Order: sequence, then C-alpha cells, then structure tokens
Amino acid sequence: MENLNIVNDDLMIEIMGKPGIPSPMNLSTEQNDGIADYVRDDETVLLESDRNVILEYVKKNEPLLAFEKAGPRQTIYYKPEQVKVAIVTCGGLCPGINNVIRSLVNELYYRYNVKDILGIRHGFAGFIPRLGYDPIVLTPEIVKEIHEKGGSILASSRGPQDIGEIVDFLEKRQVNILFTIGGDGTLQGAYEIFKEIRKRKRRISVIGVPKTIDNDIAYVHKTFGLETAFSVAAQAIRSAHTEAVGAPNGIGIVKVMGRNSGFIAANAALAINEVNFVLVPEIPFDLEGPQGLFSLLEARLKLKHHAVIIVAEGAGQNYVTSKDKDASGNVKLGDIGLFLRDAIKTHFKKDSDLDANIKYIDPSYLVRAVPANAHDAIYCIRLSQNAVHAAMAGKTGLLVGNWNSQFTHVPLKLATSQKKYLSPEEPLWLSVIEATGQPNIIKNE
Repeated sequence: MENLNIVNDDLMIEIMGKPGIPSPMNLSTEQNDGIADYVRDDETVLLESDRNVILEYVKKNEPLLAFEKAGPRQTIYYKPEQVKVAIVTCGGLCPGINNVIRSLVNELYYRYNVKDILGIRHGFAGFIPRLGYDPIVLTPEIVKEIHEKGGSILASSRGPQDIGEIVDFLEKRQVNILFTIGGDGTLQGAYEIFKEIRKRKRRISVIGVPKTIDNDIAYVHKTFGLETAFSVAAQAIRSAHTEAVGAPNGIGIVKVMGRNSGFIAANAALAINEVNFVLVPEIPFDLEGPQGLFSLLEARLKLKHHAVIIVAEGAGQNYVTSKDKDASGNVKLGDIGLFLRDAIKTHFKKDSDLDANIKYIDPSYLVRAVPANAHDAIYCIRLSQNAVHAAMAGKTGLLVGNWNSQFTHVPLKLATSQKKYLSPEEPLWLSVIEATGQPNIIKNE
C-alpha cells in the first residue's frame, strides 16, 4: 500500500483554461433517462475505502482525500478541428500497447472528430530530429488490426532525451495534446515535459497511460498488461509442474518478470496453484541454514517428491549483484533464475543425500510480447477513452488510473513520487502463503 501521507492539494489536476466548447459526445446530464451521463469536475473517487478511516476524518473535521473522477465532460477546451495529437510509447514491451494506441486513435477520430494524429516512433528518441525517426500519421485504417498483435506499432526505446528538444518538437509541429504510454521512467519523462511546457507557458496537454507488467505505478490499482503477463507465466508454471512430477525429486523453476515488485509472480502462482515457493523482490530470503530455501526444498522433496519454484527477476539480487546500468540508468539485474538453478543443483550434489532433477524455464519475452488477453483488452480501451476525455477537456499533467474500481485522474507528480510494491502484509501475499504452504519468511533467525 502506498504512503497516504498526502493532502488534497497533491490530488489537484491542472487545466489549461475554462472549457467552453460543447462536447460532441451528445451525452446526458440527467440520471435515469437511458443515456450515459457526463462526469462533473466535482465528482470524485475516495482514496480511502475503509469506513472507520473515513469516520475518523469526519470526526476530526478533516477533508476526505479523493481523486478527480475520469470521464467525458459536458464542455471541452480544445476545438477538435484545431487539435493536433502526438502519441508515444516508451520502455519495454507490454501486452496491450497496440490496443491503447488503436483506442486512442479511434476515440479521437470518431468521438471527437480529431483527424490530425501523429505516432512518434522509437519512444522519446522520436522527438529528436537528428536521430532520424520521422513520425507517422495515425488513422483508423492504419490501426484497425494492430490490437491483434503484440508489441508496439510505434516501436519503443529506453533512456532519457533532452526535454527542451522534445518540447521544441511539440511546438514546431503545433501539437496540442501528447499521450505518453509507459511505465515509471516514461511517466517521469512525461512529468518533466509537462513542467517544461508550463515553464514556457504553452498550451499543450500531457496525459499518461500507465503501462508496466510489473504493476508498480503508485496510486494505480492495476496497470494494463499485468493479467496477460501472469496468464502467460502461468502456462510456463504448468509446464514446470508437469516436468517436476514426471521425474524423481523433480524441481521446476520458473523465472518471471518483476524488477522491483512481485505482482506477476504472486498472481501467476495463484492462477495455477501448483507452486510451492514464490520468491519476490520485496521479501529477502536465505538459501542456507535450517530455515533457508535449501532446507525447505529438501523437506518438500522428502514429503512429496517434487517441487515448483517461481522467482521474480528482481528477487535475491544480493546473491547476483551487478554494477552495470541500462540506458535508463537502472542497475542491470543479475540473473537470479540461472543462479538459483545452479545453486540448487550444487546443493543437492554436495550437501544432500537426495538426487534432484531440475528443469528451468524463463518465459520473460513470451510474457512481454504477446497480444493482450480479453480482460486486458477491455481495460486498455477504457483507459484510452478516459485519457482522451481528459485531454479534450484541457486537463494536463495527469495519468488515467483506476482506484476503488473507478477510473481516476492522478497527477503525474504524485504518481512518480514513489513506486508501488507488493507488501508482505497485504491479502495478496497472504493468499500466496496459504496456497503454497511456504513459511511467511524464508530466513533464519
């Protein structure tokens, strides 16, 4: 759970100016008339959902913390015929990127009559003219089948680019609205772009669509791609389990993505419910000693004669320390999957009277590159539609999130202020512990 030490000012959304143009959506302002309603700017989604916490706020006469609710507004800020849009995708691949691009284009084109849409190629690098990545024009015809494919029709890249040059591009191309599709690094970049635009006093909306299969964006319940990712990872776990039970003292090890958070590992383990040990970045573990993984694994084999381990890529980095950095400045992860495979193999050869049969599976790139499943596809459409509504209303410096089952506007500053992690005290991790039977902590006293 995120640190909720914030005030309502942290949740305020900036707007270009007073919207005065009737929306072309032709929705309703009356309830129970059989027509969907516009969303008012004073409609909110409470940050807290616990009744006792809310009553405590009321008792102290303190204002309740709430996000601005996402959705179509009755009046918009931009004249559709004068709008020029840019869409960029950054960072690693993730199921659903093409769904978001397609949905943004269709919503702009068909619902708001915005026809001038640029696709920025190869991430933020596409804004830098000397790199030679000319943008492409996006139309419904261009994007009509891209949701059936994985990856990004615009391609992507990692690493920062000069913010001034990016805003220069937006000014030169007379872009009014920029949609950035990406994870933590992309959203931080979007926030810097937003600040530079504000500094120059330009009227360009910056709207983020949170993309990361790691699900580590703060104040967003779930990012798109997560469900597809753990569904594909679950298939690998099923194979690992089949391999494990098919050999004496079989051990199946599956490494999944999750640099800083263990949401994929946890959800995939629950989806298959054949996993015995889940190792995630948030929870350190020992290998040796009476309460270490080796001892627990040996006890499991003696009892059931097979075991399945799922490990997130960012787990156990104390065993595989690296000093190298990637293009985005992140420390490169050591390969905990291969290390774990070799360490377990060595243990059973040298320090155990059991012969173990180990099978190792790494489905990382399969997880990233597949098309979105049905649930993620729906989620991508709804995120994109709400991103367009926010942009056309003249809102800026925000991402579209989901909180308490409703779509929200989250300031980029707040969303990039911290990361979201899988807490060992949350119900999700309790479900993992109950399903696997592993101890709460795989560590010696």
